[in-house]
Amino acid sequence: MKIFTSWMSWGQAAGPLAEVLPSQAVNRVREAVRFARVQHGVQQRPTGRPYVEHLLEALEVAAAGAQVRDPDVLTAIVLHDVLEDTPCTEKELTRRFGADVTGLVRWVTRPANGRKSDHLATLAEAPAQAVLVKLADRVSNVQELQRMPWRFQKRYYLETVAYILPLAAPHPWFARWYEEWREPWSRRVARYPG
Repeated sequence: MKIFTSWMSWGQAAGPLAEVLPSQAVNRVREAVRFARVQHGVQQRPTGRPYVEHLLEALEVAAAGAQVRDPDVLTAIVLHDVLEDTPCTEKELTRRFGADVTGLVRWVTRPANGRKSDHLATLAEAPAQAVLVKLADRVSNVQELQRMPWRFQKRYYLETVAYILPLAAPHPWFARWYEEWREPWSRRVARYPG
């Protein structure tokens, strides 16, 4: 199973993206990274790492792993948490990146008072582009799940198997990646059920 942690800064992402995307698309993704960095500010991941690293990991998963080339999808991947985790509004996001990107981000944004499981279940009805955003996001989240406390690991594993693996099935690269990830985790969860 490949781990995607090579793009921890825009400088590390820019070269590989320039090899596979037109310059206009690279510039758009660069602007999304700048915008996300400002919006997320000093937010950190649960591991204490800067939040922007998660966004770049998800971008690397999609572009380098799954070979996604759609600029709207790649831009939405970078921006996927701005509506949920920052003061950014849909209006501002649309003004900066367009209605299509905002629509994709909206699909993967959990409603303020909504249950996570209900939100994940609605993704079964999402357009394929929005599903790609969620799949890349979740790869970033689970690829080093062992760093989290055990109760979180177990809950997140079960949630991923129940909701995310079915979403991955129609996308061959993601289906293979998640299956490779699931195998050792299923044994681990079986060994330590508590």
